[in-house]
Amino acid sequence: MRYLKNGTLKSLMIATFISLGLASCSEDDSSEATTGGTANMTVRMTDAPGDYDEVNIDVQDVQIKVEADADAEVDADGWVSLSGVQTGVYDLLELTGGISQLLADSEVPAGYVSQMRLVLGTENTVVVNGESKPLNTPSAQQSGLKLQLNKELEAGENYAFLLDFDVEESIVAQGNGGYNLKPVIRLSAEADAGMVIGSVVIPATIETNVQSLVKLSDGSVTISAYTNTEGDFALNGVPAGTYDLQVIPEASSGLTVFALTDIEVKPNETTDLGELEL
Repeated sequence: MRYLKNGTLKSLMIATFISLGLASCSEDDSSEATTGGTANMTVRMTDAPGDYDEVNIDVQDVQIKVEADADAEVDADGWVSLSGVQTGVYDLLELTGGISQLLADSEVPAGYVSQMRLVLGTENTVVVNGESKPLNTPSAQQSGLKLQLNKELEAGENYAFLLDFDVEESIVAQGNGGYNLKPVIRLSAEADAGMVIGSVVIPATIETNVQSLVKLSDGSVTISAYTNTEGDFALNGVPAGTYDLQVIPEASSGLTVFALTDIEVKPNETTDLGELEL
């Protein structure tokens, strides 16, 4: 089993993404599936922050449910496994500051795709205060975590999807000291979204590294990430709109929360906030 750490991931930066959400939505019955041909699909994984030492996720497969007339290995329920899935155990807490992990880059049947399914193995663990503990996965999710997609893939086009784990919401502490994994994932696709980047600057009087939580919100959508060791951050898949931003330094630093309001995010553009001095 492969464990990938920060050194191998820092080159994997995301372009812009638009949030599709995970809420159920009705399929368009009038939509006609594109017949024949293939589209290119890439799937990456990143992380919204959580207060743990490590969160290790055992990725075994990524599948899509298609309605298409194409020569593909489709099972009886219409599920197709993406080719070349990068299986392995990934520490989600290494995927912050705009870093992401490529899970698949493959050709898929063109047509209507209703769902994506992330299949996890048994080697899921959480490290708390230096102690590794198993992350138990409920039986209902062992066949794969289903995410609503509802998108028409056109032949010859390229599509990029981002699985953004919300670690804080995905891990549930049990009364017996154990932990359950109930993944909460924001599914995003590249199309008409923006990115917000910047760098958090710590006062020179503080000689230790300070990691900050950066949160962008418009009241209904909240996107967050930790800064990396250089203080940089990148918030991906931001729907166009006006947002407020908070930079929350770790409590031990004694620094106060930094806030910005009325940040305009435009489709297909990167908003660079520059240096934010705490």
